[in-house]
Amino acid sequence: MEAVAEPTLGELEAIDAIEFPQMDNETAVRLGEVAVQTIRDRQLSLAVDIVLSGDLVFRAKLGKTSAVNNPYLAGKAALALHFGTNSLLTRLRLEAAGTPLESVAGAESKRMFLYGGSLPIKVAGEIVGTITMSGETDVVDHLTAVAAVRRFLAS
Repeated sequence: MEAVAEPTLGELEAIDAIEFPQMDNETAVRLGEVAVQTIRDRQLSLAVDIVLSGDLVFRAKLGKTSAVNNPYLAGKAALALHFGTNSLLTRLRLEAAGTPLESVAGAESKRMFLYGGSLPIKVAGEIVGTITMSGETDVVDHLTAVAAVRRFLAS
């Protein structure tokens, strides 16, 4: 697989502005189905979770993903929820500032993973859940999640 460039901070901030008109279990499952198709189209080995209000609504594991990905899915989502922003943007901001995760997240940092791949799901400015991918590099995970969300919203 060829190297993938990290998105710029501006591109990641634009991703954070993405909102859904509404989100419920049925919508989350449809988003999950679009995510699976996006993963297949890109021929990637990724797991995808969609969590709404702390409830796992959709999970799929493609390629070589397994239970090993579960903590990464949960940890990336915890990061996105804690900071209220996509996990790759959080990682890049903390790295640029030279700030360790523990210094800003305290004890909560122990359940977080500082990797890209998780996007908050927002409706009317409120975070109602996350879509998270794991299995490739964190940038590929992230860009695939973004592509799935954009594909879903365009349909």
